[in-house]
Amino acid sequence: MSISSILKQDALAYHSEGKPGKIEVKPTKSTATQRDLSLAYSPGVAEPCLEIAAFPEKVYQYTAKGNLVGVISNGTAVLGLGNIGPEASKPVMEGKGVLFKIFADIDVFDLELNCLEPNDFVETVVRLEPTFGGINLEDIKSPECFEIEEKLKKRLKIPIMHDDQHGTAIISSAALINALEIVGKKIDQARFVVSGAGAAAISCVKLYLQLGAKIENFLIFDKDGLVSKARTDLNPYVSPLACEAQEKRILAEAMKGADVFLGLSVGNILSPDMVATMAKDPIVFAMANPTPEIGYLEAKAVRDDLIMATGRSDYPNQVNNVLGFPFIFRGALDVRASEINDEMKLAAAKALACLAKKPVPDIVNLAYNEKSISFGPEYIIPKPVDPRLITTVSMAVAKAAMDSGVATVQIKNWDEYEHQLAKRLGLDNQVMKFILKRAKSNPKRIVFADAQNLKVLKAVREVLDEGIAKPILLGNQATIQAICEEHHIDLQGTEILDFKHPDSEPLLKEFADLFYEKRKRRGYTRWEAEKQVRKSNYFAAMMLETHRADGVISGLTKNYPEAIRPALQIIGKKPGVKKVAGMYLLLSKKGPLFFSDTTINFQPSVEDIVEITRLTGEAVERFNLQPRIALLSYSNFGSADGDDAIKMREATHILQEKYPQWLIEGEMQAHLAFDKELRQQNYPFASLGNETANTLIFPNLSAANIAYNLLKEAAEIEYIGPILLGLRKPVHVLQLGASVREIVNMVAIAVVEAQTTE
Repeated sequence: MSISSILKQDALAYHSEGKPGKIEVKPTKSTATQRDLSLAYSPGVAEPCLEIAAFPEKVYQYTAKGNLVGVISNGTAVLGLGNIGPEASKPVMEGKGVLFKIFADIDVFDLELNCLEPNDFVETVVRLEPTFGGINLEDIKSPECFEIEEKLKKRLKIPIMHDDQHGTAIISSAALINALEIVGKKIDQARFVVSGAGAAAISCVKLYLQLGAKIENFLIFDKDGLVSKARTDLNPYVSPLACEAQEKRILAEAMKGADVFLGLSVGNILSPDMVATMAKDPIVFAMANPTPEIGYLEAKAVRDDLIMATGRSDYPNQVNNVLGFPFIFRGALDVRASEINDEMKLAAAKALACLAKKPVPDIVNLAYNEKSISFGPEYIIPKPVDPRLITTVSMAVAKAAMDSGVATVQIKNWDEYEHQLAKRLGLDNQVMKFILKRAKSNPKRIVFADAQNLKVLKAVREVLDEGIAKPILLGNQATIQAICEEHHIDLQGTEILDFKHPDSEPLLKEFADLFYEKRKRRGYTRWEAEKQVRKSNYFAAMMLETHRADGVISGLTKNYPEAIRPALQIIGKKPGVKKVAGMYLLLSKKGPLFFSDTTINFQPSVEDIVEITRLTGEAVERFNLQPRIALLSYSNFGSADGDDAIKMREATHILQEKYPQWLIEGEMQAHLAFDKELRQQNYPFASLGNETANTLIFPNLSAANIAYNLLKEAAEIEYIGPILLGLRKPVHVLQLGASVREIVNMVAIAVVEAQTTE
């Protein structure tokens, strides 16, 4: 998404609404009682203080230091913005903190220092060492960044990394390893041309040398030309990389016969003609952002044997630092490494390269709308959404730290460590990321039945920004445009269909004819059919039925039965489906939870429960998740014989026989679906075993509706729904008063469903 597509007021509102900024500090221990407070502070806090005073290493046992990284900058080289100063850099540093947390469950304090002199910066950070388990330096200009990092690494005994240098080097090294393997070239024989001589470029070249590249095979260019030993203006960090050659003074000459181009400079500096002169099977890493040194399509147009990577997400092989820094720090912190050394960086690069060769999980294929992503010229590094990154990279880094002697804690049970890492990912719900990514890959036409509404129009703007759908708005054009103008919402070019305008009469007649044919034996007269299709939710359903749209979003301003009725009357159920059901997806800290049936069936029978469970399980599988299903009641495995208990017990037996590929258990109380220790202790026969449920089936509408409403309000859980199950085509009915975020999420789900029903 380009920055121009984001309205200034939207970006400012995002950072200012509610609590200003993007991060906060939350207590991790109970503070409910006076005793809790006495333990948290005086007098109880004295005990861990005294323990740490006597044994300083216990600071890792009794405080958050071991999981706390300082993201520290002076704002002198903020990506894309330059030297904007420490205060202005704070939103970026907070954003870095968000990435640390959601990808690796690492806590962050961001610190913006008013220090331009390297020594002042170093002295300030040195004094902060007792606070942090590691330091991530960020957005500090070159060459000062080299001096600062070198001095801090010498003086501190915690891991330090300037991500702008090493992050790009590590990720591009992984890409280089695999690209060279694909084209059958050896790194010690490859000829490199580098455009850029800043922090990232220097770090890349140094790490490539660690991988086996030869310095005599590099030609590096900065803004003043070839970096050669004849120059007297080179800083001490780039001068060791200067070449002896004098004859190739311009980039175009150097590119002739080159095997690898590495770009970390400015956009459009590399021409297609230059790429055409490269050696057979060339490798081009054009990583300037947002405009690469040469565009992907332009380069591919002149060389079909080219392997290319950029910093952009809209083309293959994105070199994205988020593949590295969260997991490098995760591994370093977990073994309390005293530094992040070359061995750890190389281990991270090799782990990423190795991961790209392994079969890609279905959930990653789902995110990119691919049947099977596989290792090759267009997939040489893992995707940022790959859930295996935290285990693969963190474990490799931790092991390298131990092997190189910089770890102060030894991991003895690697299986248990891998399990702990995987559990950390549950703190970040990946499901909607995958769904949004999948929707972007093939946007569909979604008709909005309630378009004369501010929330809907704001959601449509986000949908357009994200590129997840092609909206069609039903409503009066003047009214919609007036709302947009008043609230500065740019929907220029979006289709608005005023179905009450005289020009729509032929379409209304067509819809009335079709509706009458569908419902004439269900009590509808021709006059009633004409009346119904003039309602927005009926008109929207008719658009879907006649292939003028691919999905419908309705219900924001109508009660639920009124909003769902057109879908049942016009779209109807899938073949073989007797009952339509409603499902909610709750994004909890333990991972996604699916609740059903939350909106439609009041007192389902045993047969209804079986069908609701089937529809829900199939929906969970469409999210590329394995259903782990608990049928809930007030009893546990026959402990009571009330109507609901017996119903859920009988349904469980039927489901276990019909769907042996799923984990299905019941009847049980809700807490046993999650408390696996208690369940195994008292009911060891339960088929859920060592797993917790992710799919909850309720005995009636009241139980389901009360449960999800309590959770989403009391626990402040993000939720998506209700997702209608069992219809022939995607129609989703919003709850009254749904938020903009909820509307956008429902649109994404409708698009993905439309993709699967093509």
